Amino acid sequence: MAAARAGVPTALVGAVGADELGRSALEELRGEGIDVAGVATVDAPSGVAGITVDARGANRIAVASGANALVDAALVRDRLSAIQAASSGVLLVNHELDDAANAAAVAWARERSLAIVVNPAPARPVPAPVLAAGPIVTPNRDEAVMLTGEPDPAAAAAALAARSGASVVVTLGAEGALLHRSGEADAHVAAPPVAAVDTTGAGDVPSGTLAAEMARGAGIAEAVVTAVTVAAAAVTVTGARGRTQPP
Repeated sequence: MAAARAGVPTALVGAVGADELGRSALEELRGEGIDVAGVATVDAPSGVAGITVDARGANRIAVASGANALVDAALVRDRLSAIQAASSGVLLVNHELDDAANAAAVAWARERSLAIVVNPAPARPVPAPVLAAGPIVTPNRDEAVMLTGEPDPAAAAAALAARSGASVVVTLGAEGALLHRSGEADAHVAAPPVAAVDTTGAGDVPSGTLAAEMARGAGIAEAVVTAVTVAAAAVTVTGARGRTQPP
């Protein structure tokens, strides 16, 4: 949704159940201008997430994958075959789907020489075939530690970049983000000061915005600045799909 709101054509691949949650989700996505031809309706409940938010705006999330657990590599290949990707397009994947499904999507993008962004959330190791495609990985601070064992964001970013051969963006909440690029000094992108109300989606928004800006032709450094700015705006309202544009 953040990518679509950034003004680039956006298509989604995944699954919903044949239930009211699924129907309302598809309706909302269509209303945002997102191509949902790649979303399958399957014989399982739609995925849901239970979210609690404390007085500081910090959140805890429990996910029931539901229909998304039935998305396999074959379904991904089938659904992607109908998508006409632009030569400057970007594939964004996260860990809501399983490793085989993501690997199929990454292989599809690699065949078309598309840029790839991996948001490793919910946190689990990024498979070697995905890293081999040279994606930009965008973990938050905790995910970066889990993936590398390095408590320092800069060290974690360097460790991830050594595996992927590509840039790494570690999101740091109110502190902004760290951009690691091979052969260059790490860049810290400060976030504008805001009063956080709800940090739900604070990792999804910068990844979606980053992918959108790259698809528009922005360089990685410029795209990270925009992503951090939009993410700061997103946490000033309640809900994961509130404001995704700078105020």
